[in-house]
Amino acid sequence: MTTATTTPPERAAAPPRTPLRGRLAVVSVTLGIFSIVTTEILPIGLLTSIGSDFAVSDGTAGLMMTMPGLLAAVSAPLVTVVTARVDRRVMLCAFMLLLALADFLTAAATDYRLVLVSWVMVGITIGGFWSIGAGLAGRLVPPATAGRATAVIFSAVPLGSVLGVPAGTFIGGLAGWRTAFVVMGVLTVGVLALMLLVIPALPPTQVTRVSVLRTVLGRTGTRFALLLTFLIVLSHFSTYTYVTPFLEQVTRADPALITVFLLVYGTAGIVGNFVGGSLVSRRPRTAICLAAGMIAAATALLPALGRWEAGAVALLVVWGVAYGAVPVCSQAWFAKAAPDAPEAASVLFTASFQATFAIGALAGGAVLDHLSVSAVMLLGGAVAALMVVVAGPCSGRLGGAGAHRLR
Repeated sequence: MTTATTTPPERAAAPPRTPLRGRLAVVSVTLGIFSIVTTEILPIGLLTSIGSDFAVSDGTAGLMMTMPGLLAAVSAPLVTVVTARVDRRVMLCAFMLLLALADFLTAAATDYRLVLVSWVMVGITIGGFWSIGAGLAGRLVPPATAGRATAVIFSAVPLGSVLGVPAGTFIGGLAGWRTAFVVMGVLTVGVLALMLLVIPALPPTQVTRVSVLRTVLGRTGTRFALLLTFLIVLSHFSTYTYVTPFLEQVTRADPALITVFLLVYGTAGIVGNFVGGSLVSRRPRTAICLAAGMIAAATALLPALGRWEAGAVALLVVWGVAYGAVPVCSQAWFAKAAPDAPEAASVLFTASFQATFAIGALAGGAVLDHLSVSAVMLLGGAVAALMVVVAGPCSGRLGGAGAHRLR
């Protein structure tokens, strides 16, 4: 994902010589994103343990969710500009190395401030790797299979929730939260080794220009996509960041059951990803409003129905399906608001999503520290409901390039 580009044909890198190597290269990028997503959201399942170990509140521990998002929002466009002439393979491997170091540093930290330093590294990795890796499929496989390869790469996002977080939570409960980060560090080193073996040299084919990003940002359709993304992502991450404390304090679930609940949630998210992807291409307003409405209902009802295990898991299923559709729906709104500048739209999507991720975690932590975990859920539901209200009557008045496609 880049802010804007020109593409000199003479600098384009040739695709891998064999189909097998191309497929393995796609797998390596997918595993890289899986490592990033899992590391980024791993604290959700370990938040209470981490906070207790360093004698900090759950809200303060939530800074592990806040910092990477803010840094990723900045690094997504910045890395694209600064590294415009560096081989993409070198950059991907450098970010994997940085992520591995961050995982090991987190595991070895004796002070919470050192944990936050390591999560600065995570934030830079998120923005940098996504800005480069998400758009590489077309250079790794033949054009006829590029769309399928892109889908494989993006499948790492729900898989990180389905497999990564529950597994990390299980390892944390079994051997301590530090062991979970050691395992992630080892996995990331393995991904780095695979990348070095299978990804070909990828000389840059694009020179970044910030002016197109400013032009796209000035469009009404893009600004409306930013507003929708802000509201729905704020609602989700202000609540989901603290779902483990809720399940512990309100549902009274034990660690093993919480792991199962998170696994159920993640599985529902995969379903939502495919359902949302199918619906948004035909009815984008319906898709994003339906997702927001389901998140609003699930989070608002949790304080009442989440006191029982059956109620909690049922609402987590609804929530998982809804949020699974959010990234693909949000990205579709950005892409259709700027059909003539898809890469600039992708950078804005990444930056806004990550920034709101951070703001949501910070806002939820503040509410948690001053009120209660149930209040966090209620306020998050109110924000999601507000998004439904905003999207319903206003989306038909979108302006700018591509806006008519969203009606």
